[in-house]
Amino acid sequence: MKFSLSEDQQMVQDMARDFAKSRIEPIAMEFDKSHQFPQKLIKEMGELGLMGVNIPEEYGGAGFDTVSYSLAVMEIAKGCSSFAVTMSVNHLVCEIIRLYGSEENKKKYLVPLASGDHLGAFCLTEPQAGSDAQNQKTTAKLDGDDYILNGKKAFITNGTYSDVFIVTAVTSAKDAPKKEISAFLVEKDAEGLILGQPEHKMGQCASNTIEVTLENVRVPVSNMLAGTNGFKVMMNGLNSGRIGIASLCCGLASSALDEALSYAKDRQAFGKPLNRLPVIQDKIAEMGTLLEASKLMTLNAAYVKDSGSNYVKSASMAKYFAAENCLKIVDQALQIHGGNGYISEYKIEKLYRDARITSIYEGTSEIQKIVIARQMTK
Repeated sequence: MKFSLSEDQQMVQDMARDFAKSRIEPIAMEFDKSHQFPQKLIKEMGELGLMGVNIPEEYGGAGFDTVSYSLAVMEIAKGCSSFAVTMSVNHLVCEIIRLYGSEENKKKYLVPLASGDHLGAFCLTEPQAGSDAQNQKTTAKLDGDDYILNGKKAFITNGTYSDVFIVTAVTSAKDAPKKEISAFLVEKDAEGLILGQPEHKMGQCASNTIEVTLENVRVPVSNMLAGTNGFKVMMNGLNSGRIGIASLCCGLASSALDEALSYAKDRQAFGKPLNRLPVIQDKIAEMGTLLEASKLMTLNAAYVKDSGSNYVKSASMAKYFAAENCLKIVDQALQIHGGNGYISEYKIEKLYRDARITSIYEGTSEIQKIVIARQMTK
């Protein structure tokens, strides 16, 4: 297997790294403290092609592969994971429209999303339906040439600033023998679409997360994606999204390791730098190994997707492994900082808070293991 990057992949990685270092890192702590959404910088990312890295150029994207996208997310997440999750969710929305949207949908919605002119949100989770996605209560009832949507969605990333929402809803009757779920494209100015106040989160505070309520929202039939196969739309979207979140985990963990290495080099204890103490060297060796393995699993999942093969197992393995080890790496990086790591003026305190969500969103670690086991035993 060839482990070297192509010229295009290297170019995308370098561009994302340069942007993260010059534009994101200098303001990441400030945006975290203010809980401010970096709308201007997200626009700049779009201008660089970072909001549609692996979407075909004919639909407004940069036209690169999934490996390039994964590398870009890693670099952006190293600057700040709030930017990376905003980018990842927008790509998830783009991917779903690319796979299931009509040509009209692609021209109207995908082109501005992939080019960075617009922002997208994925509305799956509900107050009573997180991992149990089939338990959603939002409904869509046919009325002439429209569907009327009613319900409530929770933890919607990008919600306040999105131009289009992919909303899942139950289209079957209550007494139907089988529950049918469909996905719809809903525009931001649709009457009855109510956007809640931003959630005050523990971490990834510069990303936008809200509750979305739908009260008799009319959506044209032409904005339905894949008919009544909405559950397939959801799962395929999440499979793709898991590569993005695994990449985010790698970038976040890489930043934490850098902080630990820098601190261990400068800090003195027992008459020598921390990085000369065997107990600290043991931590550094384990952190570095776990990070390298996470990157390889993540890039392999991206490679498998690009090859056209079934990548469900690879994506879930990468997301599970990268998220769990991101938590371990960030935890040990803070431990190396000692009491200073608990103080907000140190970057590792932010990284610790940012990391906690990674084993929860885009499918919890427990759900990933269920997906992996099913793929291995079918």
